[in-house]
Amino acid sequence: MPPSGAPRIAYFPDSFHEVNGVAHTSRNFTAYAQRHGIPMLCVRAGAATGRLPRQGSLRALELGRSPLAVRVEKDLSFDPLFFRYTNRISAMVRSFRPDVIHITGPSELGLFGAYFARQLRIPLVASWHTNLHEYAGRRMRWLSRHLGSAGRHLEQGVEGLALSTVAAFYRRAQVLYAPNPALCRLLEDATQRPCHLMQRGVDTELFHPAPSPRVQPDEEVVLGYVGRLSVEKNVTLLPKVDLQLRNLGLRPRWLIVGHGAEQSYLRRNLAHAEFPGVLRGEALAGAYARMDLLVFPSHTDTFGNVVLEALASGVPAIVTPDGGPAYILRSATHCACGESEADGWSPTLPGCIARDEEFAPAIARVVTQSALLGHMRSAARDYALRCTWDRVFDRVISAYPHTASV
Repeated sequence: MPPSGAPRIAYFPDSFHEVNGVAHTSRNFTAYAQRHGIPMLCVRAGAATGRLPRQGSLRALELGRSPLAVRVEKDLSFDPLFFRYTNRISAMVRSFRPDVIHITGPSELGLFGAYFARQLRIPLVASWHTNLHEYAGRRMRWLSRHLGSAGRHLEQGVEGLALSTVAAFYRRAQVLYAPNPALCRLLEDATQRPCHLMQRGVDTELFHPAPSPRVQPDEEVVLGYVGRLSVEKNVTLLPKVDLQLRNLGLRPRWLIVGHGAEQSYLRRNLAHAEFPGVLRGEALAGAYARMDLLVFPSHTDTFGNVVLEALASGVPAIVTPDGGPAYILRSATHCACGESEADGWSPTLPGCIARDEEFAPAIARVVTQSALLGHMRSAARDYALRCTWDRVFDRVISAYPHTASV
């Protein structure tokens, strides 16, 4: 149950309709407010422009971006002319009379949220959803890969500068949220602000196991990836894993769900792969149901919604030791592969945490042992059933600061 006396929340998400973690969380946050009758105003960018019909306790103001908006990702933009909506946003926010303003990052929406929190002298809270500093470093690789050790220093310098810049923005908030403990510690050190966990939930009715497990040790294995096909997701590892598995005598097929700049590279180098593009809803759930394992090589994800969706579908995941996906597996089992039993494996694991060079051996061991794979499927589903959005947002609101003037 949400905390008694829940505050009136003005929510300014960076993203709402797009296909990414911020948008996914934002849609579920507004749905949570509606379910529990919590007054919420959601100010967001979208195709419509103007006040949307009220839905229970939820009010929404949706504003279109201008043709001069700068594309940050395929489905993300920053509009330098968003300030033209200042009066409209001001009127809506002042009429709503929020107790707290919640932002999700240094976008044009986040800047507006921080501005109005200061103007109205009410608490500002900020949740961290994307490792922008790591993205900045990795996107220098078009240059740094040609510079040897100097290139690595360049990436580190860009990453450090980006972190300092973003931390200065987040320092405006009284309370911060992050999807995993390591990020909470990083933010607390960088901003001197308290940081609380804001994890993710999953729809276990939409995402559920296939009626009957399909794979046997001698059958063709379907390996899946879901997410943006970009350099920061480390997707160029997938063809290397495919080659290593074939050298081990396996015949994997790949189901690559998503879009991005690395798609053409993957098409050239994964001969046995299907690319259905971006999927949502039942189509996405059906894709998970076809997989035997989710292979998720990202080192930069703050949480990993797709990992949790795969677990809910009874699909174990292979992830790197860095970031949120590893935290999901560790919180499910309190151990990683190699830490639970003498030979490094446990049937209570919903997946495996492995370094890049260990992905192929880890995959091979799982898919060639049907009993182990069956146990891991059960462990994956059991963990996901405990991850509800209500639990996530109950904790978020409980950590909101008092609503006295600041």
